[in-house]
Amino acid sequence: MAHEEYLSNVFGQRQRIVDALGEAREAQDRVLRTAIEANAGTAFGREHGFERIRTVDDFRAAVPIGGYDAFEPWIARAAEGESGVLTADDPLAFFTSSGSTGAHKKIPVTPGFVRDCFLPFLFAAFAGVIEHHPDVVAETATFSLKHDPGAQTATTASGRPHLGASQLDYARFGPGFYEPGTKGPWGDLPEDLVTRDTLERLYHRTRIAAEHDLRAVVGINPAQVAAWPWLIDRWWPDIVREIHDGTLGGKPHGAPNPERAAELERLAAYHGTLRPGDIWPSIEVIVCWPTGLATLYLPRLREEFGPGVRVHPAPVAASEGPIGLPLDRHPTAGPLVVSSVFYEFVPADEALAPDAATLLFDELEEGGEYHVLLTHVGGFSRYAVGDVIRVVGSLGGVPRVEYAGRNVTSSAAGENLRESHVVRALAAACGDTGIDAHNATPRLGDGAAAPRYEVALAPRTPMLETEAEAFTRAYDGRLGQVAPGYRAARERGALAAPQLHVTAPDAFLLEWERRVEAGNRPPQVKDRVFWSDPDGWERIVARTAAAGVGAGA
Repeated sequence: MAHEEYLSNVFGQRQRIVDALGEAREAQDRVLRTAIEANAGTAFGREHGFERIRTVDDFRAAVPIGGYDAFEPWIARAAEGESGVLTADDPLAFFTSSGSTGAHKKIPVTPGFVRDCFLPFLFAAFAGVIEHHPDVVAETATFSLKHDPGAQTATTASGRPHLGASQLDYARFGPGFYEPGTKGPWGDLPEDLVTRDTLERLYHRTRIAAEHDLRAVVGINPAQVAAWPWLIDRWWPDIVREIHDGTLGGKPHGAPNPERAAELERLAAYHGTLRPGDIWPSIEVIVCWPTGLATLYLPRLREEFGPGVRVHPAPVAASEGPIGLPLDRHPTAGPLVVSSVFYEFVPADEALAPDAATLLFDELEEGGEYHVLLTHVGGFSRYAVGDVIRVVGSLGGVPRVEYAGRNVTSSAAGENLRESHVVRALAAACGDTGIDAHNATPRLGDGAAAPRYEVALAPRTPMLETEAEAFTRAYDGRLGQVAPGYRAARERGALAAPQLHVTAPDAFLLEWERRVEAGNRPPQVKDRVFWSDPDGWERIVARTAAAGVGAGA
């Protein structure tokens, strides 16, 4: 019954979202009106005169644009247990989310937010996967990397859970409320094997899954997807031994399975290792974000999971609310969820000030990049989510958007580089020079005569010195093409030529592992443009000398 209800939820929620595209203006007006009316009596609503708001212009005049810092004092009061601060409904929990600074946010999760925003979005997001890969709904068919049974959760001062979005128990909302990949035998670990070690828990789950036939992997964050084959390469001898012996973490678990162990050993002997595609040759689809720095490595990463594996784009979203939802086979983008969130936008080239002029969904231009503001019944009003989206077309008259980067700009000489500039330049330079990268990241550094951008690049195969020089020239030229401010700064000598650091292939993966071991949940350890951690940067580039691949151009 739960399975049937789940499918009904998935396709029913998608249809309601699709239907709203045909009346997008009315849907947006309805979402805004509902949010204002529901929370007019809250402390935030009273201070900002919600009872006097009748139009969008009234709303813009009454409520300033603000990011998490502006909302944090209000959220703190709610987390302490005060009622009626941002929402008429008391929060059920608070989602944790690492922001651009790395600080952990507290995102209030109310019944209204779950009902009107989060669950419709969550279920509809898997409709396209299930439609084209119906076998993934079987309990033993999907492995969710973001699901982490036994992970520690915190509480606020008022005793409410402070946890990741993937840790909330959706079963409380009904028998058909769950996520693919959470119902298999790896969905709950034996109590005596639930440790504080995140990677050890992932090992246990991987070892259990190795005796089943996976069809799909849900990663959402592509950095997690990239790390899993690398971890399996180190784990496979233990996995094979434990399958042979019928153990899990050295303790009895099920029956010994020497036939499966022998099969995996033969594959490892042939390939020199075990990859996900060797263990699970039936994998058909990976669900993850396909943009940002993942554009550098996803095409080759798919090969680790098997020939013909498809990447289905995960939604464009934040813990604070949904943004774009893939509804068809578009490889990177989906339309705005106009039935759940009221959206405003500020062009990405403009400052995101409290009184900045905003655009509505039907005023966006194809190819444009924009800051995103969210308003919904969950208590956020004109909330600057901190992400930049790019419009890549439309569906049903509603802009189709993809993630373009965080709202982070780097500038030493007026170049005003956005994350999207850097990602596009890196991808183009890799294409120009034939370089296949595991990952890359830049930072603004010091040059002898002028500041310059350094780039740490982890190639899949060693780079010749001439290739490194060619890549540096190509990257410099491509940055000038996508960012006129950079080109102007280079032409007047205010910026020096970039410096390339060629790292070991696993340099970024080792840093991912270190950050997880330091206590960060894997879904929150993401690829970073404009690396802001000096120690992390030094660890990444230090892998150059250890690998013996040269110090860069």
